[in-house]
Amino acid sequence: MELIPAPRHVGEYGKPFFELGPDTRLVAGAGTERTERWLRSTIGAATGFPLAPGDGGIRLSVHPTVTRDLGEEGYRLAVMPDTVHLVGGGPAGLFWGAQTLRQLLGPDAHRRAPLPGRQWRLPLTHIQDAPRFRWRGVMLDVSRHFMPKDGVLRHLDLMAAHKLNVFHFHLTDDQGWRIEIKRYPKLTEVGSWRARTKFGHRASQLWEEKPHGGFYTQDDIREIVAYAAERHITVVPEIDIPGHSQAAIAAYPELGNSDVIDTTSLTVWDDWGVSKNVLAPTDNTLRFYEGVFEELLELFPADAAAFSAFVHIGGDECAKDQWKQSPAVQARIKELGLADEDALQAWFVRHFGTWLAARGRRLIGWDEILEGGSRAEGARAEGTRADGTRADGTRTPGGRTTGISLVEGAAVSSWRGYQGGITAARAGHDVVMCPEQQVYLDHRQDGGADEPVPIGYVRTLEDVYRFEPVPPQLTEDEARHVLGTQANLWTEVMEDHARVDYQAFPRLAAFAEVAWSALPAPAERDFADFERRMTAHYGRLDALGVAYRPPAGPLPWQRRPGVLGRPVEGPPPNV
Repeated sequence: MELIPAPRHVGEYGKPFFELGPDTRLVAGAGTERTERWLRSTIGAATGFPLAPGDGGIRLSVHPTVTRDLGEEGYRLAVMPDTVHLVGGGPAGLFWGAQTLRQLLGPDAHRRAPLPGRQWRLPLTHIQDAPRFRWRGVMLDVSRHFMPKDGVLRHLDLMAAHKLNVFHFHLTDDQGWRIEIKRYPKLTEVGSWRARTKFGHRASQLWEEKPHGGFYTQDDIREIVAYAAERHITVVPEIDIPGHSQAAIAAYPELGNSDVIDTTSLTVWDDWGVSKNVLAPTDNTLRFYEGVFEELLELFPADAAAFSAFVHIGGDECAKDQWKQSPAVQARIKELGLADEDALQAWFVRHFGTWLAARGRRLIGWDEILEGGSRAEGARAEGTRADGTRADGTRTPGGRTTGISLVEGAAVSSWRGYQGGITAARAGHDVVMCPEQQVYLDHRQDGGADEPVPIGYVRTLEDVYRFEPVPPQLTEDEARHVLGTQANLWTEVMEDHARVDYQAFPRLAAFAEVAWSALPAPAERDFADFERRMTAHYGRLDALGVAYRPPAGPLPWQRRPGVLGRPVEGPPPNV
C-alpha cells in the first residue's frame, strides 16, 4: 500500500472494495466536526459527491479505546465492502486518519474539482497508526521573501496532507517585518518594505531593482491561525530578538545602538547574511517588545493545542560588535553585574522568558539562547569540567562550556547541529531537533550544475529519509525532552512559492515519514520501498499543483543559470 508517511500497521484483505458514489453518506459523531467539514470540502470537491448526513457509508467517531492504545493523535481505519469506519483517539487523530483515507482514494482525490469518468474505490483494509513525535514541524521564513496569505494557507494544506502539525512562522528579520502591530504602525509602514533585493547568495552581483515586501494584517493572522487549527496544526510565531532586527530599527531608530551608529540612516536591509545592527539593551527596548508580544499573544491564543503556548524569540546570530563598542551598553553590562556581551544576551532572553511565563506562555529559541551562563552552571548542566572537557574526555564545541541560564519551561530549537539539543535535554529543557546539516531544506538537493542557486551541503531525498532526530548520546530519560523535529525553509534564494515548492518537495515527504513513522535505525531503513511509494505520491503532488524537484533533476524553468550560490562540498559534519 503506497501511503506516506508509512502507517504502523496495515492489513489488506484483497477484493472486493468499497465504492464511493453520489449516495454515499457521512455519519459524524461527537468531536468529529472539523474532520467532517474537511472531508466534505475536499473529498466532496474532488469527487463531486455531497457526502450527505445519513446512515451507513463513512462513519466518523472518537473513542477512548483508541486514545488508550494509540494516543490522541492515533487512529484506526477499517474499510469493509459496505462501510468505512474511521475512529480517532482524539479529533486530531481522526483528521490524520482522514488524510490516509484521501491517499487511498488515489491522486485525483487531491484535486479541487471532479474529473470525468473517475471511479472512487477504497481497498478493503484495516490500518492502525499513530505518530512517533508530537512536534512534527516546518519553519517558513516569510521575511527574506514575503509569501502572500493565500500561499501560507496553501502551505498549511500541504503540511496537513503530510501529517505535519507545527507551523513555525518566521515573521521578522533584518530584511522585513511581516506582522501588523497596531501600537507601532511604522513596523509595517517602514519595516515591511525594502528598496531592492539581492538575487542569489550575498556574494552575487545581481540585484532585483524593485521594492519587495508585504505584511499580514491582524485579521490575516487570525485567519491563518484559524485555518491551521481546522487542520490540527499549531502556529508558533517567531519575533527575532535581539539580533536580526534591522527592519525594526529602521522603523524605530531608538531601538538601536545610536551611540555607535546613526540609526536614523538605517533602512530595511537589502542584503543577506547577519546584520551588525542589533537591538540596544535598554529599558525602552524591553518595553517596546513587551508591547509587541502583548498584541502577539492575542493573535496566537494558547488553547487546547499541544504547543500553542510556545512563542519563538529567535535569539540566534546576534552580532556583538556594536555592544562592545557602545559606552551605553558597557555601562549596562556593569550595572547588571554581567560578565560580558554573551551574558547580556542571556539576560535579554531571560527577561522575555520570565515575561512570557508570567502570562502562561513558554519561550522557545534557537540554540544560541543556551549561551551566556556561568561556566559552573554549564558544567553542572552538561557534565563538563572547568577546561571544557566532559567526563568521557570529549570536548564541547570550541572547547567552551555552554552555560545554561534559561527560565524553567523554556525550550530550544537545535539548529547548529545536535549539540545544542543534547546540552538542553541534559539540563532538563525540551528540544526540537532541526540541525542545519540535516534538515535545512534550503540546502541543495544534488551536486549537479543545474541545481538552482546551490546553497550548503547536498541533502538528497535519501539523506533526509535517513535523518534521525534523537541523538544516541542521550539517555532514555534525556531523550524524553526531544519534543520532535522540524524542517526549516529559509527563503533568501526562494523568491516565490514555486521555489519554496522545489526546495521543500519531495524531501518534505521523506521528513514527514521520519517525524511520523516508527522507522528502524537510519542504516536499516528501506529507502527502496520509500522510493516505490513516492512513485504514487508524485501523482498526489501533481494533483496538488506542487512544483517539486523531479527525480531526474530540475526542469528547464526551475534552473537559475548564472545566479551565484554558496555550495559546500563534502558530507556535512555530524555535530
